[in-house]
Amino acid sequence: MRTMDFSSWQGAMTTIVGLAVFTLLGVGIRMLIMQTIQQRRERMNRQINERLKTLMSAYRTLGGSFTGQLTVDPTHLRDLRQGARAAPDEGSALDAPASSDRSRRIRDAVEAALADILLLGTEEHCRLAGQAAADLAAGRPIHTADLVISLRGFIRAALDLGPVPGDVIIPLQGPTRAQAGAGRGKGDADRGGNKGAATEMEGGSGAMGIQVAPGMGRNEGGHA
Repeated sequence: MRTMDFSSWQGAMTTIVGLAVFTLLGVGIRMLIMQTIQQRRERMNRQINERLKTLMSAYRTLGGSFTGQLTVDPTHLRDLRQGARAAPDEGSALDAPASSDRSRRIRDAVEAALADILLLGTEEHCRLAGQAAADLAAGRPIHTADLVISLRGFIRAALDLGPVPGDVIIPLQGPTRAQAGAGRGKGDADRGGNKGAATEMEGGSGAMGIQVAPGMGRNEGGHA
């Protein structure tokens, strides 16, 4: 209060200007701090959302099946071809690549999901995913049930959801089965469209030949 002088109008103006500057500085510093905190919070929220989105996608890939074959076959196409050459039965050699096409797509999707988990997962997730990746690299079939259970618990806790009720019986989960019909149907449609275009071109060329032939006949008659 000693620095405030209201005895004259010059002192009053100086005091008012000083108070205004001090207030603006305080408000500016406060807004800068709040903006910095808000940006940091938004960045953290984006990181958490991207992490959860990636882990949820990995969960669906590793645990999207409850029935059928729940293991991941690490066999590669070159191994199948080597086995087909060594197999004496020609029928089994021809059926092996076709039957393993889906298992190879499942293996590729599982490997990509394991890589995402190793990048963004917790310590437990990384340990389980690393063990599964090591088994795949060694050529051993793997089960993903333990990793799926760990992912499910983490995702539910991150979304503030309670644990799965104890009376709910969840069977073992395995990798999602790849859908091969869509790609094959698209390829058939493309081949059908190409055949149709070729047929139309052939029909058009035939029509042009029919129109040209009479003209040529009239010209020859005129010369005769």
